[in-house]
Amino acid sequence: MADVTQRMLALLSTLQTGRAFTGAELAARLHVSPRTLRRDVERLRGYGYPVHTQPGPGGHYRLAAGRAMPPLLLEDDEAVATLAGLAALASAGTAGEGSLDDAATRAFGKVDQFLPKRLRSRAAALRAGLETGGYPAPSTSAETVGALADAIRCHEVVTFQYTGGTGATSRRRAEPYRQVHQHLRWYLLARDTDRDDWRVFRTDRIVDLQLTGQVFTPRPLPAETALDYLRQSMRRQRQQVILTVEAPADAVADALRHQDAELTPLAPGRTRVVLLLDSWQWLLLHLAFLDADFTVEQPADLRAACREFGARLLRAGPA
Repeated sequence: MADVTQRMLALLSTLQTGRAFTGAELAARLHVSPRTLRRDVERLRGYGYPVHTQPGPGGHYRLAAGRAMPPLLLEDDEAVATLAGLAALASAGTAGEGSLDDAATRAFGKVDQFLPKRLRSRAAALRAGLETGGYPAPSTSAETVGALADAIRCHEVVTFQYTGGTGATSRRRAEPYRQVHQHLRWYLLARDTDRDDWRVFRTDRIVDLQLTGQVFTPRPLPAETALDYLRQSMRRQRQQVILTVEAPADAVADALRHQDAELTPLAPGRTRVVLLLDSWQWLLLHLAFLDADFTVEQPADLRAACREFGARLLRAGPA
């Protein structure tokens, strides 16, 4: 499929020059047989591209002019995935003006007009029959994400106003390296030039982003990936918990879906869980919904807290 896609893109790129090409010229340029060329032209027409053919002596192929944006060259499953991805992105956030979720909502309503004709009815059917539940998450500015992407690509120093977790604000100057999406949040991994150290910033807490025009020399990342560094940063602020849960891994994963948990199936109906917690109370709440026995392997203070909480529940019942 990759070879077919590359051929189609090469053919489309050639035809979009606006000039007419004979079949022999196109076949030679694309290094294909005349039969393959005819098949690829028909495939382009199936995608909705108006390729005109002049038969006979002096015959040629030409792409009709006047198309502001030609249809996207997507396969059926890619079109469905595009719409489903937009719907999922639109469901997380507050739909504030200029936010990613607001932009996804608007794109979800119009992307099918750029699809090939054969896929438009499928897109309309998916839109009409799909509902997504909302997730409470902070909205992130689409402009900020886009500007950071440009700065990362060009190795350009940025400045911005940042609000930390305690509510304190400060002006930052940083070398941006990666953007990370994790647990419905967007993060920026950057080198803080004033502090001469690596930092992770919540993108939704960044305002007044400015590209300085100053180019920096990239350094090696402080971890194998930006996601690894983000996880390491979170782990330093949390306590590791190890459990054995008497439930299948799929059920445990669903109960802990908003946590970065490592699950290892031990046997049918039994799962080892390693995760990092801010509070043990949250963990007990979700394990209660799971309705399965569990054993706290580590840490010892969590085992003691669970025993004390269990005694409190027993005292809540009638004598």
